[in-house]
Amino acid sequence: MKDKFAKFFEDKDILVTGGCGSIGSLIVRALLKYDVKRVRSLDINETGQFNLQEETKSPKLRLLMGDIRDKRRLEWAIKGVDIVFHAAALKHVPLCEYNPFEAVSTNVYGTQNLIEVARDEEVERFIAISTDKAVNPINTMGATKLLSEKLVMNASLGDVKTIFSCVRFGNVLNSQGSVIPIFVREISQGGPVTVTSKEMTRFFMSGQEAVNTIFKAVKLMRGREIFIPRMKSLRILDLAEVMIEELAPKYGYKPSEIRIKIIGVRPGEKLHESLMTEEEAKHVEKLDGMFVLRPAVVTPTLVEEEKEGRLGHVDYVSKNAELLKKEEIKKLLKAEKIL
Repeated sequence: MKDKFAKFFEDKDILVTGGCGSIGSLIVRALLKYDVKRVRSLDINETGQFNLQEETKSPKLRLLMGDIRDKRRLEWAIKGVDIVFHAAALKHVPLCEYNPFEAVSTNVYGTQNLIEVARDEEVERFIAISTDKAVNPINTMGATKLLSEKLVMNASLGDVKTIFSCVRFGNVLNSQGSVIPIFVREISQGGPVTVTSKEMTRFFMSGQEAVNTIFKAVKLMRGREIFIPRMKSLRILDLAEVMIEELAPKYGYKPSEIRIKIIGVRPGEKLHESLMTEEEAKHVEKLDGMFVLRPAVVTPTLVEEEKEGRLGHVDYVSKNAELLKKEEIKKLLKAEKIL
């Protein structure tokens, strides 16, 4: 990966919002491997910022305490920045359901704040990290991320020098608050391992794959694209069974001693996730191992015509994607040092 992006990131001043989060911290660590000018991590998590500095020990890392809801703070944070990676968000579905306006304040108003200061500062590139939950959303978190996408995709309209795009993907293995750390904890305690539904499927990718996708997107972006990687999916039940089989003996249990408890789907959760809608598929192209969505420009006076060469129908739903077999899940978890 270093050879591929080294020249692109050379001497760049880069801001990563949500720099202590699962995705943000991966981006920060990866960027610090290059000959960047500096990497600014903006986050409200003081402990996370301290730990990030202790882990990286990099003189090029700048720790900026602040909230994307605070536009004045963003104005100071973005001075002289070349590239923005926008990863800050409230992302946990049940918490966003219970605190909907907080999700709106961060994911929608916070994103608009960042867009405005990026435009004013004439930042070169702005890439936002989105989620499959923004596709046909049924929960608050997904709805706010969809609105966030809409804001980013239309941020460059007018006399604007900054180019804006998004990356949309599914779950990252072992990210904060994801199902894998929960399964590990439940197995270490002797169970039960709680699974929402026997049928539930999800898109998954490794942290390295996520970073590679984001970096590829920021290098290829020309503005107003949503980059969607080709992702495999898995059954959550298969994941639970593999983890029990592999981890139970490490905690002094036989796999047969740890039962799986089906607890039901939580409010706002889908059984299966999608990475694009049927309508979006009309505007999708294939590019460098990923799908690229370039929505039509719609204004009160102009509707862009569909272009030839688009894919048409794309069925990109987790239950219909290539499902990982248990051996493949085991191999993936071992590669990520989860097992």
